[in-house]
Amino acid sequence: MKAIDLHTHSIYSDGSLTVEELVDLAIEKGLSHIALTDHDTVDGVKRAMDYAANKDITVIPGIELSSEYQGRDIHIVGLNIDINNEEFKEYLKDFVLDREKRNEKMCKLLTDAGLTLSYEELRGEFPDSVITRAHFSRLMLKKGYTQSLKEAFDRYIGDSGPYFVPRHKISASMAVDLIKKAKGIPVLAHPMLYHMSMARISDLVDELKGYGLMAIEAIYTTNTNSDERDIRVLAARKGLEISGGSDFHGKAKPKTELGTGYGSLFIPESVWFDLRNRWEKEYSLK
Repeated sequence: MKAIDLHTHSIYSDGSLTVEELVDLAIEKGLSHIALTDHDTVDGVKRAMDYAANKDITVIPGIELSSEYQGRDIHIVGLNIDINNEEFKEYLKDFVLDREKRNEKMCKLLTDAGLTLSYEELRGEFPDSVITRAHFSRLMLKKGYTQSLKEAFDRYIGDSGPYFVPRHKISASMAVDLIKKAKGIPVLAHPMLYHMSMARISDLVDELKGYGLMAIEAIYTTNTNSDERDIRVLAARKGLEISGGSDFHGKAKPKTELGTGYGSLFIPESVWFDLRNRWEKEYSLK
């Protein structure tokens, strides 16, 4: 059975590969399906799907929405979304404007501290991307302000850094609802990364199910066998499907390989087929 990867990133958010490079790499690795799930944007999806159209691979339209639950950052992946849904597009437009304001504030704080950065400079350096802190760190490294990407976060722009500006986040339940409005499959991404007890993850899942959560990402790069087993048990108990992905970013996460994570990750095609069947039933497409 062929492998797939339902959680990947490109230069349209904080990945280092173009969508064409990402598709070519997936083909090279023998993957049959990948989902492009850039952070809070679908700008690269059509380009990726068009590029893959006559190749031996399927690109699934996706996104990874940033949200929060009880003060914690929570990510909701959307799979097989309608990228032309008007309400969804309007939300993304508002999100980009909010992120731009945050980025401009961070540029001013850094510049006032002697680390001269402008938003125009960031846009020029990364013209096709939704600008994130990953892009700040790359430009700071290039300009010699830091010796590593990690230093940029540790000293300056990490969550506890002096020049970090938080941005407005929607609730995790709203993120699920938005994906449902775009006729997609809402997936709770990498639940073990939130450092919550299984009881709290279960409570989160209960709340999100009320808004239409359909799956949990159980097969994930950093999950141990025990982690995966716990999430699979939780999903079965809650009547949810399983999803899986490497969370590939290219050079931004150099140890994480597309499709295989740290080397042993394997997401079978059956995971996507089960998700697609659930999607068809959910939206009465069969």
